[in-house]
Amino acid sequence: MKKLLAATLGILSAVGGFVDIGDLVAAGQAGARFGMAHSWVLLLGVIAICAYAEMAGRIAAVTGRAVFDLVRERLGARMALVNLIASYVVTVITLAAELGGVALALQLASGVPYLLWVPVAGAAVWLVLWRVRFPVMERLFGLAGLTLVVFAVALFWLPTDWAALGRGAVSIDDGGQGWGAYWFVAVALFASTVSPYEVFFFSSGGVEERWSAADLADARFSVLVGFPVGGFLALSLIATATVVLRPAGLTVSDLDDVAHPVVLAFGGVGLAIAALAFFAVTFGAALETGLSAAYAAAQYFGWQWGKRVSPREAARFHTVLLVSVLLGVLLLLTRIDPVTLTEYMLIISAVALPLTYLPILVVANDRTYLGDRVNGRWLNVLGAVLLLVIVAAAIAAIPVAIGTRMGQ
Repeated sequence: MKKLLAATLGILSAVGGFVDIGDLVAAGQAGARFGMAHSWVLLLGVIAICAYAEMAGRIAAVTGRAVFDLVRERLGARMALVNLIASYVVTVITLAAELGGVALALQLASGVPYLLWVPVAGAAVWLVLWRVRFPVMERLFGLAGLTLVVFAVALFWLPTDWAALGRGAVSIDDGGQGWGAYWFVAVALFASTVSPYEVFFFSSGGVEERWSAADLADARFSVLVGFPVGGFLALSLIATATVVLRPAGLTVSDLDDVAHPVVLAFGGVGLAIAALAFFAVTFGAALETGLSAAYAAAQYFGWQWGKRVSPREAARFHTVLLVSVLLGVLLLLTRIDPVTLTEYMLIISAVALPLTYLPILVVANDRTYLGDRVNGRWLNVLGAVLLLVIVAAAIAAIPVAIGTRMGQ
């Protein structure tokens, strides 16, 4: 029963942690502009994150060490340093975007301008990272994030043409917006689904929770159930935007626009639930990105790290946490629009994706670390194909962003 409970909570955490500010913005924009035509991108992203999260979790469980810890040892200090710098920059920008999402969610609930909430959000994230135990933190916000199911439920209250949604999901159509804009949204949506911080957090979290080879089945089950259900919630965001925003010619420029279909379906109650869901997923993702930034730095330099270690014993780890949160807050206080920041963050993340996923594939095939638990033949084939897609997205990201003026 204890193992069943742990597996169930792991699944719920994966579901609640799958969607973040990037998914909210990218999924909303995809549905509002192109209907269901990006459903295949979301499916591809879910397959990719499942495959590589399973590898990262297996590495953590078998070796007792997180992925970034092994990257330096396996690839060398110089290559790992390049990886660290790129990962840290992307993760801090992502952290800033998530803090912006928290502030926007609080604005949605209170009417108080989001800029006034930014310092509050930063302080709250740091306090939770400093004081709240890892399992409590992970499960609390993972469970709260499940309130996003309100978007799926809303489809049954809205005038949904299910046949049209189905036809849109199996077609690739630029919707008169232009193929450049279509592929810009495709790259952004894919990047939001396979954000680098997710696998760093997953593997480091496994070490925090002291996974062993005996926990492999539970970890794999959590990945293969939790992430697809999280993908379903993201798909419901696309679907509600398709049903409500697209026919009205509306676009997504704020979280108010993402919430609009739920408000139309359920009124004030829907607004309250949407605001709670947005707060939960962005706050949870801010915690994960803050930890991921500190994990990467500490694991590269060989510092003591982890939330199970007291701040006094892991002072440098907690210092990086604090500095990362402060950098995120300062970036937002430049008055950059959080949604615009999210769009840029997704493109930068796409460029950095190979630096995250190639080392995972390399380590997952190293018998020195994993013995007979290395990747099987078919997982290697899948991993290689997905890596080609990841590289293609990285190569295309900057040209398509420039060529379309960020998807305009």
